[in-house]
Amino acid sequence: MGDVAVVGAGPNGLAAAVVMARAGLDVRLYEAAEAIGGGSRTSELLEPGYLYDVCSAVHPMALASPFFRAFELSRRIDLRVPEVQHGTPLDTGGAALAYQSLERTVLELGVDGEAYGRLLGPLVERVNGVVDFTSNQLLRMPKDPVAAVLFGLATLDQGTPLWSRRFREEAAPALLTGVMSHALGSQPSLSSTGAGLLLSVLAHAEGWAIPVGGSMSIATAMADDLTAHGGTIHVGERVDSLDQVRPAKAILLDVAPPTLARLGGTEVPDRYRRALETFRFGNAACKVDFILSGPVPWLDPGLAKAGTVHVGGSRLAMAESENLVDMGKHPAEPYVLVSQPSVVDPTRAPEGRQVLWSYCHVPAHSTVDMAEAVTARIEQYAPGFRDVVVASKTTTAAELAAYNENYVGGDFSAGLLDLRGLVQRPVVSNVPWRTPMPGVYLCSSSTPPGPGVTGMPGYHAAKHALKDIFGARVPGLGLGL
Repeated sequence: MGDVAVVGAGPNGLAAAVVMARAGLDVRLYEAAEAIGGGSRTSELLEPGYLYDVCSAVHPMALASPFFRAFELSRRIDLRVPEVQHGTPLDTGGAALAYQSLERTVLELGVDGEAYGRLLGPLVERVNGVVDFTSNQLLRMPKDPVAAVLFGLATLDQGTPLWSRRFREEAAPALLTGVMSHALGSQPSLSSTGAGLLLSVLAHAEGWAIPVGGSMSIATAMADDLTAHGGTIHVGERVDSLDQVRPAKAILLDVAPPTLARLGGTEVPDRYRRALETFRFGNAACKVDFILSGPVPWLDPGLAKAGTVHVGGSRLAMAESENLVDMGKHPAEPYVLVSQPSVVDPTRAPEGRQVLWSYCHVPAHSTVDMAEAVTARIEQYAPGFRDVVVASKTTTAAELAAYNENYVGGDFSAGLLDLRGLVQRPVVSNVPWRTPMPGVYLCSSSTPPGPGVTGMPGYHAAKHALKDIFGARVPGLGLGL
């Protein structure tokens, strides 16, 4: 069965397999679905010739993740950074826009520009330290303690009900809250704010990259590297027990904690089993994909250049929407996250057409189709949007859960993102990727640093497996190694 078995060919399983294969080990990767990719698949969901990202679409960590930097992802695939990283339409008819240039963003934000710059500027200057701090588990000494302290202070500044003290107008706080609302959870909160600040910093540092041809190109690049180093990929092969992949010396699992409990059977110690089976998941998303006959007719022309648009109005309106979801309700006017890949990637649709990717947050396990609410919300800031919609497809939270077993209840974050959930993922440990079963490691987004296409949970699990079992260090990942 080889030296190493990896179960789950999402970004983290692929990253773990790449690291182990580059160490010269015999690696076999198993995926239950008929295609690799997990949260980074691309598919012709509606009609032939139209490429849609099934889950992740925009990749703030593609140029910043320590794993992807070492892997030289930007050399392997075409990553394009739009002119406007993200934008938020305002009820006044204008929009708050985030450019890669922090200086330009500050200038265009007007009265609150300097306050926005003072908040993010020190973090952008120490972006490598911020990324190191947020790309690992929190129970460790960061490489750049100053960056960690600055990040913590900024999180406290914007993560409590006192978050409005810094700003006098609506544009800057709406711009920030649009990003903070990527994280499932109530607003304001320290966990959502921390996630939003990291993404905001990356927007002004490396930029939010969009892969040409879709997110699947990321998975394909890792798969190609894995096979080039002797690894094998087995799709359509469901693993229902650890015994199926033995006698592999190391088993790395890109699965949700309850799945690990099932796969391990009686091998799982009682205390660890309880932690896995009671692991807390958060709320979910309802996704709506569109075919458009032309660009979205945004009232503010700057939004036409944005890779990502956060539709939700003011900071308070977005917070109200997110808090309703946290109470188990479906907002009538939801916060809607919109990706416009056609802005930088003409390969996504036939000439003259565009694709549009969107989702809103909903309670876990929801079967409600939010397409009309999403469409109405976009129409509010882009009158005539309905007229350019050619077709659409809804994926409910329940359908997301059925698509990917790691998205329990439709939770694409693979675990509740509150303060406890950031530390106990899935257990409180200085090596949370290591399990009590000898040779078995968990490498899904249910381990630190959590959700997002970063490859880091897989990298961390592989690093410890190499050291524990094979007495080896992580090999070089760059060109020619």
